[in-house]
Amino acid sequence: MITWHLHPFSGLTTTQLYQLLKLRVDVFVVEQTCPYPELDDKDHMSGVHHLLGYQDEKIIACARLIPPGISYSGSSIGRIATHTCIRGEGAGHQLLTHAIEQCCRLWPDSPIEIGAQAQLETFYRQYGFVPTSEPYLEDGIMHIDMKRTSL
Repeated sequence: MITWHLHPFSGLTTTQLYQLLKLRVDVFVVEQTCPYPELDDKDHMSGVHHLLGYQDEKIIACARLIPPGISYSGSSIGRIATHTCIRGEGAGHQLLTHAIEQCCRLWPDSPIEIGAQAQLETFYRQYGFVPTSEPYLEDGIMHIDMKRTSL
């Protein structure tokens, strides 16, 4: 069972921050063989929250929730990652469901915008996201901008 917690950057302990960054680097940089600037100065910006999924006191899923006006005109969900040990068990669906719920709670009048990896477009469509751009190359991986306007 996954336990979910939402924290602003200032509410993260050093252990939580380490586990969060380790998971993201393990998934995005190592697993996907994609060297890119993981530390982009958005994690600590005002209003940004981190959704953390725990299993046995270890972070196994995460997402970064960003208020309107930082990444997009609407709110945004990014850095969505799950540990390899729980993939295929529905954890990604749980993570996105919780992330959407929290964005709607934090910024109720805002659409949610994402820069999705293009191969996950169908996954995000299940949650009401629709493409708003043509596919584009970012850090060596095809992406597509998507927006969810239904609240």
